[in-house]
Amino acid sequence: MPLPQLPLPQHFDAAQVNQVWRIPYQERQSEALAWAEQHAIPPASEDNFRTCLLLIDVQNTFCIPGYELFVGGRSGNGAVEDNVRLCQFIYRNLSQLTKIACTMDTHTAMQIFHEIFWINDAGEHPLPLQTLITQEDIESRKWHVNPAVVSRLNLPSQVSESDKYTWLKAYSEHYVKTLTLDEKYPLAIWPYHAMLGGIGHAVVSAVDEACFFHTITRKTQTHYEIKGQSPLTENYSVLRPEVLNDADGKPIAKKNSAFRKMLLGYDRVIIAGQAKSHCVAWTVIDLLTEIQQTDAALAKKIYLVDDLTSPVVVPGIVDYTEPADAVFAEALEAGMHVVQSTEPIERWT
Repeated sequence: MPLPQLPLPQHFDAAQVNQVWRIPYQERQSEALAWAEQHAIPPASEDNFRTCLLLIDVQNTFCIPGYELFVGGRSGNGAVEDNVRLCQFIYRNLSQLTKIACTMDTHTAMQIFHEIFWINDAGEHPLPLQTLITQEDIESRKWHVNPAVVSRLNLPSQVSESDKYTWLKAYSEHYVKTLTLDEKYPLAIWPYHAMLGGIGHAVVSAVDEACFFHTITRKTQTHYEIKGQSPLTENYSVLRPEVLNDADGKPIAKKNSAFRKMLLGYDRVIIAGQAKSHCVAWTVIDLLTEIQQTDAALAKKIYLVDDLTSPVVVPGIVDYTEPADAVFAEALEAGMHVVQSTEPIERWT
């Protein structure tokens, strides 16, 4: 029998979703315990049908206006609007969400998609949000690896100290070539974002509050999955970095098989977060690829919530709306579901 949607708790304020603030955890714990008793919400361990809500990179860096990579979508306020609906979705469906898993894009300064990694013969760095580095750029030395960062990088064990720069030059050409062959996005130079230890790295306050309320109400711990720390590759998808091997076929990173296995262990996986065109899209693509290689019927347990995610749109520069929509259309064709958060879960097909 379908569980009824719950009301929104009194503490939720949609007007605060676009802000960063301290969560009064102790107060929320008391309220959550009372809420569970008032609405007869059982512990998640008693769920017969187990649902995981996967939140992809719902972090300040992507979701708060004025932060480094705010995902505005075509409306200009996309991530904020998404997160208002996301918080409402979590609160109203507490009884039906067994687990919430949050991916955390996690970076340091000296990574291949940051400007400090690259330099030209004039000593200039590529401009973030305005530079795509191609194979031709590297072959012509328009951009090359910055020698000053080489000794600071944690490179694979097969690379000796004396060979680091030579190896990195060869690897950089291999990297952009691999992106092209795999039909990935070109190597984009991004602003410093989701920096480990910085406030941009944190989960959006209102969403974190909702996750904590869920944790206490349902007696289940929110899962946090770190991604994106390798200096040598982008990592849009939580399930695998963009490039796995160097030019000689030796590994520089690996797939996140354990997390994929965890997700597919649930009866239903609901996916939301940012950005629809990048980390959400590539996670969906990789999940679909793994499913099709094992059991295509598993696609039916995946639900993509279209009004809880927005694409990257930089007015006058780039608009990834259509590629993002194409990924969702492909997923729908393959058996996944594309739904709206405002529809009751029991009506999802």
